[in-house]
Amino acid sequence: MGIQDSDFDSGSNPAKDNSHVNNTAVENKENGQDGNIIYKETLPPGDIPRYDSDNVSSGSVKEVFSVERIDPVLARKMALVNESIDSIGMTDFQWKMFMLNGFGYAVDSLLVVCQSIASPAVQQEYGLPSKHISGIPLASQVGLLVGAGLWGFSADIIGRKLAFNTSLLSCSVFVLIAGGMPNYISFSAMVAIYSAGAGGNYILDATNFLKFLPTLWAWLVTFMAVWWAVGYTITGLIAWGFMSNYSCDPDATICTRADNMGWRYLHFTCGALVLVMALARVTLIRMVQTPRWLISQNRDAEVIQVLDSIAAKYNRSHALTLDKLQAEGIVLNTEKSVWSALRIKMHFKGLFQTRKLGWSTSVILANWFVIGMVTPLYSVFLPFYLQSRGADTGDDSNYTTWRNYAVNQVAGLIGPVIAGILVETKGTGRRGTLAIGALITMVLQFGYTQIKTPAQNLGVSAAITAAS
Repeated sequence: MGIQDSDFDSGSNPAKDNSHVNNTAVENKENGQDGNIIYKETLPPGDIPRYDSDNVSSGSVKEVFSVERIDPVLARKMALVNESIDSIGMTDFQWKMFMLNGFGYAVDSLLVVCQSIASPAVQQEYGLPSKHISGIPLASQVGLLVGAGLWGFSADIIGRKLAFNTSLLSCSVFVLIAGGMPNYISFSAMVAIYSAGAGGNYILDATNFLKFLPTLWAWLVTFMAVWWAVGYTITGLIAWGFMSNYSCDPDATICTRADNMGWRYLHFTCGALVLVMALARVTLIRMVQTPRWLISQNRDAEVIQVLDSIAAKYNRSHALTLDKLQAEGIVLNTEKSVWSALRIKMHFKGLFQTRKLGWSTSVILANWFVIGMVTPLYSVFLPFYLQSRGADTGDDSNYTTWRNYAVNQVAGLIGPVIAGILVETKGTGRRGTLAIGALITMVLQFGYTQIKTPAQNLGVSAAITAAS
């Protein structure tokens, strides 16, 4: 959050001394093609390049505001670190992060849909304490909101490493506990807690991954969306096995624990899976503080140590030294404590530092607000709409319900792959990809209101999942 978070893309501002990046050709050795030459524009020292990400690949970025005008030292130091990461290139370290961070990305969708799948079965067994409030979905959304705010804010202060290592572990523990809850309220409480962990984990995984990526590989952040679909798919397949065989009949008036173990098995399985991956994240890859966060804290020596360790381990090199980094000066306000009122204030004020940045922040917040509002409305009211129009969506048996659900989630794996390709395609870019995806989804959504048969229901809904 804010300016001190320094969440700038790896193609950000150049350093004050551009003599080491003004060479016309730079070899791109990390992609394994020795003959592949990348040409960079020669600029006068201190100039800031502007790129349009819709006309070129993720190797460039169009900036919403100039960091140079707010904190010149931070801008120059960040540029030096970006160049060093580009020099080191793509290594096994980043690929491990893609896999392990990606699974963390999947955990958010996995756990959100886990409670959603369990909710009807839990309600059937325990009853609904209030006729006016559906407690489990509400608990999930409150937990996600609290987790996103708490983890996102605290990670700026305590650093990415601790937050990264603890968020997923906390999820796994409370998912396992949730499977043993004896009543509706206690289960809802556990849902809220593990959702808080998932909400923070979702933010940290993409952020941490981006901050270690070379410029030319920034498109992998877009491609990470495939892990969201993986989370849905894993849960859908597990639910197909457990919920279709170990759940009370939808029309049953009495539902006992012995006849309704499916939602418990679902939570135990998902919790164990998350626990294994949480342990893998602290054993298979030793997460370090991200160089860009360390720069924002003016911890220059640690920046060099992190970059040197990655370069040495994978037989790479970079030209940045501690003397060169310290020669740029001291980052604004880093002489004060991270808990000082000024620095905490900047985490929020920084989001509205300029008119254009404030507008961008507001639009993004509004976009997510609308998505969060429309999604549950769509899922709740659409079945009633289709029923009123005489649509036959198939029998409502447990097997058919969870089979169709699993098929839909498998179809969702296609969308991120196509998006990753389109983002890097000249003439399409990020905005074009978003526009195309939104247009196709809109057409399919309107078309879905006209379905009449079970086959149409499954086919169009799967297409919507893939497109969105």
